[in-house]
Amino acid sequence: MIKKVGVIGSGTMGSGIAQVAATAGNEVQLYDLSSEALQKSRDSLNKILDRLIEKGRIDNAEKNRIQNNITYISNLNDLADCDLTIEAIVEDLDIKKNLFKELESLLSLKAIIATNTSSLSVASIAGALTDPSRCIGIHFFNPAPLMKLVEVIPAVQTSEQTLKTTVDTIASWGKTVAVTKDTPGFIVNRVARPFYGEALRIYDEGIADVATIDWAMKTVGGFRMGPFELMDFIGNDVNYTVTESVFHAFYCDPRYKPSFTQKRLSEAGYLGRKSGRGYYNYGEGADNPEPVEDTTLAQAIVDRVLVMLINEAADALFWKIASAKDIDNAMTKGVNYPKGLLAWADEKGIDWCVSKLDGLYEEYHEDRYRCSPLLRRMQRENKTFY
Repeated sequence: MIKKVGVIGSGTMGSGIAQVAATAGNEVQLYDLSSEALQKSRDSLNKILDRLIEKGRIDNAEKNRIQNNITYISNLNDLADCDLTIEAIVEDLDIKKNLFKELESLLSLKAIIATNTSSLSVASIAGALTDPSRCIGIHFFNPAPLMKLVEVIPAVQTSEQTLKTTVDTIASWGKTVAVTKDTPGFIVNRVARPFYGEALRIYDEGIADVATIDWAMKTVGGFRMGPFELMDFIGNDVNYTVTESVFHAFYCDPRYKPSFTQKRLSEAGYLGRKSGRGYYNYGEGADNPEPVEDTTLAQAIVDRVLVMLINEAADALFWKIASAKDIDNAMTKGVNYPKGLLAWADEKGIDWCVSKLDGLYEEYHEDRYRCSPLLRRMQRENKTFY
């Protein structure tokens, strides 16, 4: 049973994870080498809890309970009696490996050592340990206290007991757990690629401008944000880096091919909201284009992006990356899609999916548009996902 949790890194993600664990009743040791970063984390949590009091979601006693469950530390040795440690530091494999080696020398033999990586190989990180069976990936989404989904990623070395304890613990924190294979992008960052990539492709071909594509995906598709709005929100530098990482990790599979448009915006410093300009201009009084509100064009845009998303979800299931339920949960609770993609495929019809993909392949003759073998098999056998 997990009682004491160590969180390494007091940035936005680490602080959020600490809040989640503390709210659930665990004792939390939040570590950072920087005393300034720790104070910033403490002040931020205080503001968050005060806002929750203002909204009537908690009272002062609950605020004090949560705060008292977190100890802010700057000495790694203070993590020694933790049952579970989760690192939320820079996405650098060598730095993480060195940290894990140091943690293994401090922690008890039964302690679980977890990484919050969103893109690195958990098996590679685990390989730094003498006993890699205690290592696992626990990938939270930002902001951790609000996002319901947590991807749990056992490496090939991870023991069944480590996996079970981790899943039980994260579920007890009120999160929806999706167990996924240790492959590039896990579930969400893999399956979501076409939301950005195919939207960029439609734009690059001159079929529609960014405002029209965003309008189509929101108004007709039911998505909370359009792909270009979302890329500007995430940051074009961050989104492009993830895309490039997934592309190379899959041995340059054309399905994940990055867009020169996004690369050039990133190089120009047009990073989105944080720089004041991206696909849209966020300067005061900026004149951004209005969408072309053509429902026929919008439906064509949505259908093209949607079928590519469905194909990616089906392929993830084909390769046993995760269960159908976990894939759909990941997309609805991890990135707020209006429906699970596999359930959406059933609704649209497997024949529709295969026909749309074959039409795209016939037009472009690019491997990017190859239909998942699972969809073809299901069409042939007249099956559905649910």
